[in-house]
Amino acid sequence: MTAEFATVIPAVLLVLAACLSGMQLSIQQVRLQQVAATAARSVARGEPAGAASAMVTGSSLRIAHRGDLVCVTASAHGSTVVGLISGFTVSASSCAFDGGR
Repeated sequence: MTAEFATVIPAVLLVLAACLSGMQLSIQQVRLQQVAATAARSVARGEPAGAASAMVTGSSLRIAHRGDLVCVTASAHGSTVVGLISGFTVSASSCAFDGGR
């Protein structure tokens, strides 16, 4: 093994870890978007929104009524599986027509 190869291996592993962390954040963003949309529809129908938040562990929901709309914002901290992304907070928002009132 040459010295150049030995210095490249940690750099490649760091880039790979950063790419995997980015993919994990993207997946979490998509899940939160689904949670927000499901919760907004549930609240608009007059049902509780708590069941939707169970889709993503550690997520929190914020519900706001804006005129004829119910808007739900779901947020969660980055996954702790990879230490690089544990400091990020991911959030998604969705609105639905409030026909349940």
